[in-house]
Amino acid sequence: MKKLNVIWFRNDLRLVDNKALSSAIEDAKQQDAAVLGLFIATPVTWQQHNMADIKQDFIRRRVSCLQQESAEINLTMLAVEGTDYHAVVEIFNQLTQQYKLKVFIQTDYEIDEIQRDNQVEACLTQADSELIRFDSQCIMPPGSILNQQGAVYKVFTPFKRKWLSVLFQQGVQCLAKPAVITQNVFPVKSLTLKGFKAMNAGDLCSKAWPVEQAAIIQQLRSFCQQTVADYAKLRDYPAVLGTSKLSAYLAVGAISAAQCVARLQLEAPDAWALDKTGAEVWLSELVWREFYKHILVAYPNLIKHQAFQAETDAISWSKDKGAFHAWCSGNTGYPIVDAAMRQLNQTGWMHNRLRMITASFLVKDLHIDWRWGERYFMSKLIDGDFSANNGGWQWAASTGTDAVPYFRIFNPVTQSQRFDHNGDFIRAYIPELAKFDAKTIHWPHKYSQLVADAGYVKPIVDHAQARKVTLALFAEVKQGKD
Repeated sequence: MKKLNVIWFRNDLRLVDNKALSSAIEDAKQQDAAVLGLFIATPVTWQQHNMADIKQDFIRRRVSCLQQESAEINLTMLAVEGTDYHAVVEIFNQLTQQYKLKVFIQTDYEIDEIQRDNQVEACLTQADSELIRFDSQCIMPPGSILNQQGAVYKVFTPFKRKWLSVLFQQGVQCLAKPAVITQNVFPVKSLTLKGFKAMNAGDLCSKAWPVEQAAIIQQLRSFCQQTVADYAKLRDYPAVLGTSKLSAYLAVGAISAAQCVARLQLEAPDAWALDKTGAEVWLSELVWREFYKHILVAYPNLIKHQAFQAETDAISWSKDKGAFHAWCSGNTGYPIVDAAMRQLNQTGWMHNRLRMITASFLVKDLHIDWRWGERYFMSKLIDGDFSANNGGWQWAASTGTDAVPYFRIFNPVTQSQRFDHNGDFIRAYIPELAKFDAKTIHWPHKYSQLVADAGYVKPIVDHAQARKVTLALFAEVKQGKD
């Protein structure tokens, strides 16, 4: 039976710095095997996991581009249309009928994905084939950053300190794109599998996000050269282009975290290790991403939407679907919240400061279960990533690890005044308020007749009163814990 090394692409849709890919090609040379790139779409499972349509479209576009990039190095890459994770196992079962396989993968951390991989491994083992795993989603794999007691850090700052100490010791290495394959090029016509198809994403297609590898790397390079120096000053202002806009690429593995750190060190060699510089603050955001993945692996029940602080599951959350719908649609009467939610609904992305503001508003002004918001974000975000989304929501809801204390509650009006001082972001997404000046736009309800004439909604909750209710809800469960 012919030997075939398969690089099974999942959340690592790139040729550069792809350990599974490089290993598959190198092993094939030694074993006189052919190499095949494979991506399997599973739209039914994606829907079950609340994956946004725009992210599904983004993945399909990136995979199609990856096929072209793979052809440049003579790597045959198949994009196959499956249905769910059961179909994935069947596809590998079909392949084992024709080939002795070695399947190379980057490890996934979520429960369903772990079960899928275990089922594929069982199928391969039965057919005298192998599954070879590489834990390369993070620069520092989960379980490698531990405290003096050998336990996972539950607080970010000491985790970051230890993470950086390891980075200083071992540095960061990125693998180059593999050389052109010159032997045993796989004949694609020898397989009969259902072909990949483009997606009709409607208004929420991902065309605003380039998917070519060169364009993605150029975006990373330009950010590190031109923007990162001011990142600490500008990152909280949604009307300013002060962030990297790389989160969607990290979420699907179109670039790796190691590439980001390596580029940052190259372009800002004197700044990335200095406290509170733009480069250091952006590096901290990359470390936060790893922190939440480490937490997810250590506490897998988080994937089941359980609160990290278990006592907070006793909070009597509101089930007001009308208020939730108003929040989802951007019609709460709080301009910064509504503008943020409209940005999400219209573009599939939301500025990080606004993610905190809107999450705080849902939980601590409307008293609605953070899980409702977590799922809604995943259903809309092009950069939806379970560990980061769950970690961010539990942080804002004061239910997670190293979460904001429950008595710190964002005031949406003062947040708006501080971070959208001139009201430019609000005007961009709430045309009803376009004519209001910078002073009145943050709380236009002082001028009730003007607001009514403009057609803007009344506030659905009084922030001051809602704050009191939040303090009482949390105090009750915290006292019960003590």
